[in-house]
Amino acid sequence: MKRTTGFLFDERCFWHSTGLHATTLPVGGWVQPPSGAGHAESPETKRRMKNLMDVSGLSRQLTLLSAEPATEEDLLRIHPAHYLQRFKQVSDSGGGLLGEEAPLGPGSYEIAKLSAGLACAAVEAVLQGELDNAYALSRPPGHHCLPDQSMGFCFLANIPIAIERAKARYGLGKVAVLDWDVHHGNGTQHIYWQRGDVLTLSLHQDGCFPAGYSGERDRGEGAGAGCNVNVPMLAGAGDDGYLHAIRRIIIPALEKFEPELIIVACGYDANALDPLARMQLHSDSFRAMTARVQDAADRLCGGKLVMVHEGGYAESYVPFCGLAVMEQLSGVRTEVQDPLLAFIQQQQPRDAFNRFQREALDELARQFGL
Repeated sequence: MKRTTGFLFDERCFWHSTGLHATTLPVGGWVQPPSGAGHAESPETKRRMKNLMDVSGLSRQLTLLSAEPATEEDLLRIHPAHYLQRFKQVSDSGGGLLGEEAPLGPGSYEIAKLSAGLACAAVEAVLQGELDNAYALSRPPGHHCLPDQSMGFCFLANIPIAIERAKARYGLGKVAVLDWDVHHGNGTQHIYWQRGDVLTLSLHQDGCFPAGYSGERDRGEGAGAGCNVNVPMLAGAGDDGYLHAIRRIIIPALEKFEPELIIVACGYDANALDPLARMQLHSDSFRAMTARVQDAADRLCGGKLVMVHEGGYAESYVPFCGLAVMEQLSGVRTEVQDPLLAFIQQQQPRDAFNRFQREALDELARQFGL
């Protein structure tokens, strides 16, 4: 079924600079300068995703939009003034390191506001019925950012900023945030830890980033008790494990919560080629996960589904995963064939691994009362 799907992007987001790095290591000392893009969080994965959408013809089937930057009022609903002042000062001074794994360059403050603005506009367009669903190509990403601390390439909490603006402007009620970036969505979890109106679900590689974190026992507190669900996946998990987690835990949790809107923190770093993780997903994995969440959105909240770009650092492969997601969202198939699909399918874990992973997920589901 073809849908009215929005794709929100802005070239300026690609101009956010992370400085001179070799993957994530600052150049200097024993670290040799890179010959290529440098930092893992480069603009190329995002730009190449958009370019593949263009040359495939998919972009012509979408509603292409940009947005205004998030306002200071929007930011202050999540971030304290002293943090925003420090962020802007470092940005205005030419950049530097704002937190753990959080390098920035000149103008990054304004670009981060634009990145958050794309998420805000995507949410609002779907809520107002202008779009059936939407994708915000936000950069820099946001899911690791705490209210007063940058980390993991994230400087503003894009999704919470969008949620809180929609609540303030439109009276939005319950929202579910599903984070399938391979790294734990610690920032979103922290922000909504004591809130019962936002369900946070994180599907991540066990112990990857933040380093050593699993989180299956962390369920929220106070009004938020039971509204935080962490699903740590074993390193090496592939299509079978992820789809079982979606079927056994994520969808039942969404059905139990009955949200008015579903937002996916859409990272692609669980793909088999990613340099910052050790998972085995392929483009059809992301297509299938999107289909299952889309079906849940149709049943639970009138199809109101927004996806906000997070991580994914394999420049050659993220475009194919992203295209699969956009094809599923829009109901439009292009002629593009994933050149690595069969190769990665042949690399999937053996049955014994999959059985072990499924049993662990089934036990988690029982613990969660699902």
